[in-house]
Amino acid sequence: MTQINKLKIFNDPIYGFITLPNPLIYDLVQHPYFQRLRRISQMGLSYLVYPGANHTRFHHALGCMHLMQKAVDVLRFKGVTISVEEENALYIAILLHDIGHGPFSHAMEKSIVEGVHHEEISMLFMHQLNKEFDGQLSLAIQVFEGDYHRKFMLQLISSQLDMDRMDYLKRDSFYSGVSEGNINSERLIQMMNVVDDFLVIEEKGIYSVEKFLMSRRLMYWQVYLHKTSLVAELILTKILKRAKELTLKGVVLPCSMPLQFFLNNKITADIFDAATLDLFSQLDDFDVISALKAWQKNEDFILSSLSKMIINRDLLKIKLTHEKGETDELLPLKERFAQVNNISVAETSFFIFKGKIKNQGYSKVAEPIRILKKDRTIEDVIESSDQLNLKSLSKSVTKYYNCFPKQLV
Repeated sequence: MTQINKLKIFNDPIYGFITLPNPLIYDLVQHPYFQRLRRISQMGLSYLVYPGANHTRFHHALGCMHLMQKAVDVLRFKGVTISVEEENALYIAILLHDIGHGPFSHAMEKSIVEGVHHEEISMLFMHQLNKEFDGQLSLAIQVFEGDYHRKFMLQLISSQLDMDRMDYLKRDSFYSGVSEGNINSERLIQMMNVVDDFLVIEEKGIYSVEKFLMSRRLMYWQVYLHKTSLVAELILTKILKRAKELTLKGVVLPCSMPLQFFLNNKITADIFDAATLDLFSQLDDFDVISALKAWQKNEDFILSSLSKMIINRDLLKIKLTHEKGETDELLPLKERFAQVNNISVAETSFFIFKGKIKNQGYSKVAEPIRILKKDRTIEDVIESSDQLNLKSLSKSVTKYYNCFPKQLV
């Protein structure tokens, strides 16, 4: 029988060549659960603003694993003992950290899979894969859940300066063309060390950390929370909510079998069994987009109108402000829209609504980014930095939005 060469190389536009370090990683990448990530966009509907932002979560996961390989090499060079088993656990955990994302994940979580967060689904996938791979993922799961005694390993996977953030900032910056997000991940990793089981950044790397935090803030306002991306995601959330509402009333909507299941059922963590997980693993962006194309022709005015908005990129008007408006300020618009389109005032909330968004560049409450000073003392980056802007990053900024059809302007 022909032996498959499992030590593959991927050509990545960000880092160049990415190598799969061992046959187990190859088998995980080849698994249908992971291959599904090729069909899940990393940035959701951001391509409606930045046409190049069509890269996938598959891309991102491999990039994270590549950075983890670099981090392991640097830490070992600096005398941090990491066994082969621990190294493999780090690779598996970071490779699978986003495997629970569904199509347009944040819109789905707020509409048809409301009861389960994508991180919980990631854990369900990892446990299922662990059964299929005879327990070879056990240590990775332990690390991912924060139960392993070496705490710095979790910080490499999930913290305020982890491989996940380092990759998505650099990758999303590249594909969107927004250069402000282009961080120096290589220098950040070179400056890493471990002291008393905590991940630290050596003092000479502090400017790279400052750039990283500022870049993340700019990417959130300029890309992730861009008002057009935001309103597109809000419309998609409304579409899926309306589709679920109609389905639960007995209306049969044309869509794929997995999507039909999630429209038909109230999904909570208790009922998310192996069969539900299998159906979830069949969902991708194509299910949602093909459903929207079909729903454009639906006789329901709300579902049809909203679906056309996404397909034709003719979105609702969105206005952002720093001031919270009056509770009933949108009522006159709702009454006018209801009258013109022969729907109830209550139903206009699918087209006319308000809300808020928050952005915090750095949290003082979460695990801090620790700076190792030359005298071997350790400080929070906020205290070490002489950059006044960095202190302001720890304050949460809230913006308020109003959304309504353009014809009402």
